[in-house]
Amino acid sequence: MTSLYVILGVIAVIILILLFTFFGIYNGLVRLRNEVKNAWAQIDVQLKRRYDLIPNLVETVKGYMKHERGTLEAVTNARNLAQQVSSAGVGERAKAEGELSSALSRLLMVVENYPDLKANQNFLALQEELTSTENKIGFSRQYYNDSVLRYNNKTEMFPSNMIAGMTGFKANEFFEVSSAAEREAPKVSFS
Repeated sequence: MTSLYVILGVIAVIILILLFTFFGIYNGLVRLRNEVKNAWAQIDVQLKRRYDLIPNLVETVKGYMKHERGTLEAVTNARNLAQQVSSAGVGERAKAEGELSSALSRLLMVVENYPDLKANQNFLALQEELTSTENKIGFSRQYYNDSVLRYNNKTEMFPSNMIAGMTGFKANEFFEVSSAAEREAPKVSFS
């Protein structure tokens, strides 16, 4: 009889250990999934800031760049497209944001042909704000991708992959540049 109690006690301890392990892994997956969601929200905050700055930049530049209408329209159209896909998946958002970044780069390259504009205090302030925002977007994307990496590792590595599969946790998509043109640094000279 005593040996039966010992066996039942050992089984109970093993079950408790397995349950605590299950709950620990599950809670870790939830924490990482929420970290990924938070990282994505931080990208959204910076993108909203950029969307708000672009109309001011375009209006400031318009008066100086009467002959560059196509460039200004490209920036405005890219901004509108990026806002329209704001509820789309990571891949679509990355593509639209890449096009917007490319249009902004072209705008800043054209600006070098307008010395009066380059000296305009409003333009300089907007350009500084935009540069700062672009840097924050870059850092937010990096943080998002780091969060996705941790989460994906947890969902794919043993034994947490078993629990992730049973409870519906799926790997997330990285925020990646999709075209070779977007990978190239724009050549901007303000000399």
